[in-house]
Amino acid sequence: MGIPVMIYGQSGSGKSTSLRGFSPEEVCVVNVSGKPLPFKSKIKTYNCDDYMKIDTAIRSAPANAIVIDDATYLMTNEFMRGAKTTGYQKFTDMALNFWTLIQTAIRLPDGKVVYFMGHVDLDANGNEKFKTIGKLLDEKVTLEGLFTIVLKTVVTDGKYQFSTQTNGMDTVKSPLGMFQDRLIDNDLKAVDTAIREYWGLAPLNYKEEK
Repeated sequence: MGIPVMIYGQSGSGKSTSLRGFSPEEVCVVNVSGKPLPFKSKIKTYNCDDYMKIDTAIRSAPANAIVIDDATYLMTNEFMRGAKTTGYQKFTDMALNFWTLIQTAIRLPDGKVVYFMGHVDLDANGNEKFKTIGKLLDEKVTLEGLFTIVLKTVVTDGKYQFSTQTNGMDTVKSPLGMFQDRLIDNDLKAVDTAIREYWGLAPLNYKEEK
């Protein structure tokens, strides 16, 4: 069983930069928005916002860590392509497509960890959650409910970190004892290591013998 992990935060708050600790062979990155990585690296990205192609890509990814960067734009781009289409069916399709991608991640072999990175949404009461398009996903499917680990980027006095536990007004969560502190460095490789050690998953560089 694969492990889906949600990471959300404001633009520029360190989501993509958290990949800086990975070596190129350790991670496969799906770059939905097509932007260059915000740091110097030899990590190659697969620029794509097509659900079917991404589904195929993550199924065949050689690395045990897979990142879908700017996953929110999967919904945004699909919405914009159908902006002139009337009716509610397009919102049903958007919800189904994103839900199905998460199910693909869950059904990956043991040792695969898939990180869904996206933007934050703020409601009228100041509560924060992963940003979606349309009310169908929000009202019918609580996305965070499909994830055991939800992290949020936090920037304080120029220090970039991940929040690992809720502050009461967001959907952040992680298993008891997985992370020692509520705020940790925004180093996704270190997060990946902690996840693997906690659940006894295959190491990042593990290759199953054929």
